[in-house]
Amino acid sequence: MSELSIKIRLADRDYPMRVAAQDEERLRLAGRMLNERLREFRDQYGIQDKQDLLAMLALATMADRLKVGKEKDGTDAALTERIARLDELLSGVVLG
Repeated sequence: MSELSIKIRLADRDYPMRVAAQDEERLRLAGRMLNERLREFRDQYGIQDKQDLLAMLALATMADRLKVGKEKDGTDAALTERIARLDELLSGVVLG
């Protein structure tokens, strides 16, 4: 596996990284998305301090992740229930 040396710029600061070639595009996209969210927070709340902006971004990102995880768990439970019902229906079917 070949590694690349890249720099991701967040909040006007460069972060050097060594990444697998197949991860480069995903990490660069993540950097762009984070910088966009930082701009949104700065514009929405008028905060200029980068540490405060990064803390707010970290909190919002974790809250979003927890929400997605909870929604996924609910979806998984609903699918499991439907599969169990289908299994019961199919077990009662007599072929032949």
